[in-house]
Amino acid sequence: MKLWQNLAAAAVLGLATTASAADAGVYAFSLNLNDGSPKKLADYKGKALLVVNTASKCGYTKQYAPMEQLYQKYKDRGFEVLAFPANNFMGQEPGTNEEIRAFCTAKFNTTFPLFAKISVKGDDIHPLYKYLTTLPEFSGDITWNFNKFLVDPSGKVVARFGSKVDPMSEELTKKLEEILPKKG
Repeated sequence: MKLWQNLAAAAVLGLATTASAADAGVYAFSLNLNDGSPKKLADYKGKALLVVNTASKCGYTKQYAPMEQLYQKYKDRGFEVLAFPANNFMGQEPGTNEEIRAFCTAKFNTTFPLFAKISVKGDDIHPLYKYLTTLPEFSGDITWNFNKFLVDPSGKVVARFGSKVDPMSEELTKKLEEILPKKG
């Protein structure tokens, strides 16, 4: 009987997360940072966000460099890059959280927030990515590593970009500049 009670409670919590996500957007979710410490996405309220599923052994891994460049260019204007390592595509993120952090720091000198490895598709998809991929305007499975979601300061997703879109491309930066928090 305990199992059924636990499953029922999990189902209710899942519905609560979905319902609150509709109101709060991405701010309804909490995840662990790469070091294991919990992080509420609500802590980023008021900032523009680029949410990216990443991998260390992918042809697009080199996008860590323009992601850092984008972060450095706009961080003082209320912008954050949030990287979510995932091993969903051909085992291209096999490392531990510690190995991923060491790789990103050594190879790309990343300073933006790096989260703990999650799943971005399939039966074990993280609730954040379930939310992102079921939004009516941006629905559809994550197609590969380095898919990107642009989130406005209120927590609403305003754009989705595929893997081929470079983080420093005019397509992405133009949309980002439209949603950056207004100065003072």
